[in-house]
Amino acid sequence: MTEQTDKTRPVAFVGLGMMGASMADKLVSWPGGLRVCDVNPDAMAPFTDKGATGFASAGEAARGAAVVSIVVLNDEQVRSVVADILADPTPDQVIAVHSTIHPHTAIDLAEMCAAQGVSLIDAPVSGGAAASREGRLAVMIGGTEKAYAAVSEPFGSFAELVIHAGPIGSGTKMKLARNLLHFISFTAVTESQRLAEAAGVSLVDLGKVVRHTDSITGGAGSIMLRDTAAPIAPDDFWHGVFTHVRNLGEKDLSLALALGDELGVGLPLTALAYDNLGIGLGVGAGHDE
Repeated sequence: MTEQTDKTRPVAFVGLGMMGASMADKLVSWPGGLRVCDVNPDAMAPFTDKGATGFASAGEAARGAAVVSIVVLNDEQVRSVVADILADPTPDQVIAVHSTIHPHTAIDLAEMCAAQGVSLIDAPVSGGAAASREGRLAVMIGGTEKAYAAVSEPFGSFAELVIHAGPIGSGTKMKLARNLLHFISFTAVTESQRLAEAAGVSLVDLGKVVRHTDSITGGAGSIMLRDTAAPIAPDDFWHGVFTHVRNLGEKDLSLALALGDELGVGLPLTALAYDNLGIGLGVGAGHDE
């Protein structure tokens, strides 16, 4: 039988910044109670006003809790919080690090915790402040199946999607891959805007078109359908699909590059995309055929 979280035990939340506060707010009604801790006492007031218990230290907040969620800034702060908790460990507790840290930090801390009968998982989140407020975050968990089962229900209070990414460190690796896509796409936005502006196109209206069509097509996620990034065999169903995507993409990218040349706008990301789209899709570059 899959082990679930003991609802009679409290959950604890350490770090009540913009993201942490929104996440913790969804756990105020947890049957076993919510414990909170933040370096800023004023950050705890909205929670204690709703019935949560505030603590001056992470160790005090974590003592006896079934699950402890950590949302602080960086690796150093995560290490400090975990050390405070392990000064008086609670057996069978799961410590969840929601901060984006180095995968090796998660692995090191998990080993330290295991030596004291505590499980640690890396559980970074995606979706931003809006998803946090709405309880629609995605959580990517690196850790054991037992730990994943123990946190699935409480995490479901603030997340719409809870993924078991694999062993410890996998959640962070998945988050880094996800954010790579996020910020490269942001950089592509700046290049697109430079081209549009030089062409006399309204950037505001362009933004409206992008948001509208991405909400329908799914944006970049709409082609993330395969379970491997390997080249696609010619007789594979996906070969025809992605060859079509490549052909359309190369055509439009070549037209954008030509417009950029005409207007004197450098488009380095567009040139990289033109050269590498088909290769990345696994069907080879069409312009080399």
